[in-house]
Amino acid sequence: MSIPRLEEIISRSLSKRKAFQTHETNLIRLIDGAGDDLQGHILESYGNGWMISTSGPGLNPEIRDQLSSHGNPLYWKRLDQHQKASPVHVSGSEMPEVFTGQENGLTCRLSFQSGYSQGVFIDQRENRATLRSMVKPGQTVLNTFAYTGFFSIAAAAAGAVTSTLDLSQVYLDWARENFRLNHMSPDDHHFCKGDTFHWLRRFAKQGRTFDYIILDPPTFSRDDKGKVFRVEKDYSRLFELAATCIAPGGTILACTNYRGMSTADFMTQLNGAKLKSANMPNDFTDRPYLKSVWATFA
Repeated sequence: MSIPRLEEIISRSLSKRKAFQTHETNLIRLIDGAGDDLQGHILESYGNGWMISTSGPGLNPEIRDQLSSHGNPLYWKRLDQHQKASPVHVSGSEMPEVFTGQENGLTCRLSFQSGYSQGVFIDQRENRATLRSMVKPGQTVLNTFAYTGFFSIAAAAAGAVTSTLDLSQVYLDWARENFRLNHMSPDDHHFCKGDTFHWLRRFAKQGRTFDYIILDPPTFSRDDKGKVFRVEKDYSRLFELAATCIAPGGTILACTNYRGMSTADFMTQLNGAKLKSANMPNDFTDRPYLKSVWATFA
């Protein structure tokens, strides 16, 4: 690709995203691969830092130079399912080991040195905003497979009492820090370490229910007993179990980023509820991969 053409693509993509970047939101996808005529390249804004992700083994020097000319700290990450390494610093000043970003006025803890994921999944931005608009003060929200708990933060900002569930103590501690960054006490909320299936069964046995449950599992996982979970085969089992813990009139947000299944096929696994699918954020212009369905129970 010629340099003038490349410069035009990058400039056009950045201009299109200006409307999404405000003093309240700086977690944005700036270039979305083929959706912005730059196949195999994803550029995202994490606070002041930029991260370019590529599906190839290296970063094109011309693309590197074009992006570096904008002056933001630039990091590169290879999209590799087998070698999930932290991003590498490319140009500009280096970001601190820990820094923050903004999403709809909420603050999250971020890091380019924490491994393959930086602390927040930008593609869930609109779903978090929707949850925040739906939740009423005092309602309960269970955030499963919670990662750093930013769905919990969005719900708590609306007055919900949240339960944040994840296998990793590191991520649960990160979630607590996100609460503190938003001037909310983690002591007012609940944190559960362990397997989601285990906890859902436990909650059901206790008769404990929630007004909202967030389900966004990995596409493939294996529990501590070696049992395999695959989205395409096992999501219905997960959804049915979560439904036993939903309060009357409650809602489950069911999500998957598994690319081998359409939204329509995904919805066939979600029985017993009124279903409404949600679109990805407008800064995601490539083929939509995230399936999101709000499932409301009578």
